[in-house]
Amino acid sequence: MDAPASVVRIRPAQAGELAAINGVIERALMAWQLPERVKRLVLPSYRYGEHDLAFLHIVVAEDAMHQIAGVAAWEEAEAHDLPQGRRGLLLHGIYVDPARQRQGIGGRLLEAARAAASSGGFDGLLVKAQADANGFFAARGMNRLPVEDADRDYPHRYWQPV
Repeated sequence: MDAPASVVRIRPAQAGELAAINGVIERALMAWQLPERVKRLVLPSYRYGEHDLAFLHIVVAEDAMHQIAGVAAWEEAEAHDLPQGRRGLLLHGIYVDPARQRQGIGGRLLEAARAAASSGGFDGLLVKAQADANGFFAARGMNRLPVEDADRDYPHRYWQPV
């Protein structure tokens, strides 16, 4: 039996872990409800490189065996993506290894992003979710933002004040 999320430690990612981080992302993405060809085409854009460590805040969920079970990344959001007059962090994604899903790890990663938004003096947390993740974010109290401009607005945006 896998360890529950309570024994998972959330900590900053390190450059030497990028292969393990990208392995988690790849396994998570390949479980999405998308055509296989689409998954193969988009996968390179989801992988993180050393340059991302300089521009994003990336954290990992590490289990008691020092295995990376999940990853999340965020940065300050662009004003045009946010509710008017608000400042927020943009959560780029939460990826949990499919073998470790439904154990609370994703919730712990989301809470780390919320805490970062709060401690950074932001108004809230913005997520541009993949369609399969809509239920995850809605179940955790995030509010879906309306699409006001179909040419500009991502269709699965969620916001939560902190």
